[in-house]
Amino acid sequence: MKKVVLKKKISQRIANGHPWIFANEIDKLDDEIEPGGIAEIFYHDGKFAGRGYVNTKSQIVARILTRNKQEQINEDFFFERIRQAWQYRQRLGYIENCRLVFGEADFLPALVIDKFNNYFVLQTLSLGIDKWKQTIVDILEKIFSPAGIYERNDVPVRELEGLPQQKGFLSKLFDPNIIINEDGLQFHVDLENGQKTGYFLDQQDNRRAIRQIVKNADVLGAFCYTGTFELHAGFYGARSVLGLDISETAIKQATRNAILNQLENVCKFQEVNAFDALKAWAKEGRQYDVVILDPPAFTKSRETIEKAITGYKEINLRGMKLVKKGGFLVTCSCTNLVNPELFLQIIQMSAKDARRTLRQVTYNAQSSDHPIVWGIDNTHYLKFLIVQVL
Repeated sequence: MKKVVLKKKISQRIANGHPWIFANEIDKLDDEIEPGGIAEIFYHDGKFAGRGYVNTKSQIVARILTRNKQEQINEDFFFERIRQAWQYRQRLGYIENCRLVFGEADFLPALVIDKFNNYFVLQTLSLGIDKWKQTIVDILEKIFSPAGIYERNDVPVRELEGLPQQKGFLSKLFDPNIIINEDGLQFHVDLENGQKTGYFLDQQDNRRAIRQIVKNADVLGAFCYTGTFELHAGFYGARSVLGLDISETAIKQATRNAILNQLENVCKFQEVNAFDALKAWAKEGRQYDVVILDPPAFTKSRETIEKAITGYKEINLRGMKLVKKGGFLVTCSCTNLVNPELFLQIIQMSAKDARRTLRQVTYNAQSSDHPIVWGIDNTHYLKFLIVQVL
């Protein structure tokens, strides 16, 4: 077995359970390690740190798969990890649709598997896990006998690993435009061309959280994508719902979803730049009982974090001005670079500038099928907040 030896001074996060090891934390590694190959990792004093895969072309040179010296990395290893991940989701009630494997949170770094009924979408985001892709497909076939498996590796992060962006079928051909059920509603999901893996499963618990506040309400949803929050609002009894998104494709799909659920008379969607609309409508004095803000990640690197803070502050300021006194703001952030403390600080700054007082209703993270592992900060990325605006 090839070896990697860490420096004496390394980040405490490695000892605390984080699987990532960067180049500046490595003292020695065997020259013969095949890119993406498995190696044993040792602390500077010779103690066993773990076993994982190595890629010297990546900023994250090694990713630990196991800290059990007796555990070998083979097909049985991946079968057991995926089986355990499925057992966890079943125990919590995520049976039909869920994130089956959430990378580091399921101790399978850089692997994402989403389950949409009996269809699966796979992402292998590093060279080390990509080498096991066919094994993982075989395991899914063995456990689930799926109707189809699709690869959504059309993501730039793979290029940092020396991997191409690609997408396509990993099983027999099937129609990648499917319909799923969620909380009594149905949604069209485009596994081939939809954002990420086709649908945002991480908000499914939070979509239920708006049930009470939207009854008999006029609701505005900005950055609505395919209308999941907006259709839940209509389903839960909103008087009117308007969803905004800059994407023509998203608006068309949101409209299709409204028709599918016979909510087209309540839920309307408009193709518009949400930033511009929020600013203009706030100046016009428009008012809504509930405003929902579910923007994309405004930053994916620490270099642009200040720009992201400015963006979050701007949309929340405008959103608050559009809420009737005593109404509700639903607001989210999906980047782990904006931690929960910073996110809440941004909301408070927005409230101060808007001269509004906030009363917290609920604060959540992502749905529990995207588990948060303490000590692995990047597993806690979604912030979801409902406040009453006074």
